[in-house]
Formats: sequence, structure tokens, C-alpha cells
Amino acid sequence: MPITAPEIEQLLRESFPEAQIEVQGDDGAHFAASVTDASFKGKNRVQQQRMVYAALKGKMDGSNGELHALALTTKAPE
Repeated sequence: MPITAPEIEQLLRESFPEAQIEVQGDDGAHFAASVTDASFKGKNRVQQQRMVYAALKGKMDGSNGELHALALTTKAPE
């Protein structure tokens, strides 16, 4: 079953309740997300992106994952 942008945002919101989150895409498999959260402060991009992937709770795992591709932008607030 394809995943939707609102479902991705909800998963991210559970882990990053105060974040500025924007998810785009409507083909059910390919999305772009931007996440800005204070918890990213002092972390490099790889660490930030790992935090986001963990928040997706396996939705991107392997060929059977509901989410095929996610272009991800992460940053700490300025």
C-alpha cells in the first residue's frame, strides 16, 4: 500500500514535535522532505539524516518498504 505525504509528516512529527516539517510528493513512492529541528544542533548532516530515517520506523527498509525514495534536507534552526 503506498504511503502518503501526510503519513510521512505524521511519522516525523512523532519524533520531532516542534520541528518545521514539509513533505512533498504524491506518487506514493517518491517524496522530498525538509526537517528543521533544534535537536539537530551540533550534529552533522549524516547524524541528522539518520535521526530522520529512524523516525520513519522502517518505512524505507529494503525493497518491501512503503517509501521508495526520499530526498531529504535537514538543519538546525538559526
